[in-house]
Amino acid sequence: MLTKRVIPCLDVHDGKVTRGVQFGRAEEGGLRSVGDPVELARRYNDQGADEMVFFDITASAHGRASMVDVIERTAAHCFMPLTVGGGIRTVEDMSIMLKSGADKISINSSAIATPGLISGGAERFGCQCIVVSIDAKNVAPDRWEVFVQGGRKPTGLDAIEWATEAVRRGAGEIVLNSIDADGTKAGYDLVITRRISEAVGVPVVASGGAGNLDHLVEVLHEGRADAVLAASIFHFGEFTVGDVKQYLATHGVPVRLPEKVTDL
Repeated sequence: MLTKRVIPCLDVHDGKVTRGVQFGRAEEGGLRSVGDPVELARRYNDQGADEMVFFDITASAHGRASMVDVIERTAAHCFMPLTVGGGIRTVEDMSIMLKSGADKISINSSAIATPGLISGGAERFGCQCIVVSIDAKNVAPDRWEVFVQGGRKPTGLDAIEWATEAVRRGAGEIVLNSIDADGTKAGYDLVITRRISEAVGVPVVASGGAGNLDHLVEVLHEGRADAVLAASIFHFGEFTVGDVKQYLATHGVPVRLPEKVTDL
């Protein structure tokens, strides 16, 4: 059985890792700084994280370039796969980040604006390098709509249909973030996670809503996710990656348990 992955997420705003409650409110003073991205990445690397995701959370909204320096410094000290997203609009942008040390590229707004970016990236670097991140909001009974620009702009796209289209174009992984649940610590959206997991033939990473360890178990079992992405529960010291993996293992979830996990 394939092991499930535990992935800390670093939301970077103005060079610092931040965390807020309401999605897409970076400019309104609703974010709390939680530290330096490279130092946090090193901590989670030492704790046994399977991967690390960096999102430049206001890059799409403000047209900033992504954080080459952060990725270079992290790759020099960490040996887990790194995914980076935010402000990546061209295949050349992807190339720059991969050369800087990233292993995967996550695209969201730019994939919807230019769907050919998915296939262009997959053709040049391989499907395994291309992650499509989907910010979905429950807008009506049994309907989840895709939003872009940090959750600010509705697209009219159905989340399940867009996930299927993204995979058809070459996405090797889907990161599904629930706008409704993100930062609330009230649990993942199990329904849309399961539906997308069953609709596509690539790994689905669940994001948005982790508040306790049972939430992670639920989305991996009931939501059929292949990995869990979390931020607040790690950044504020509630749990280490090691805590999470031990708990998942005792609840029947196959995970990679390193011989020694350093819980800093």
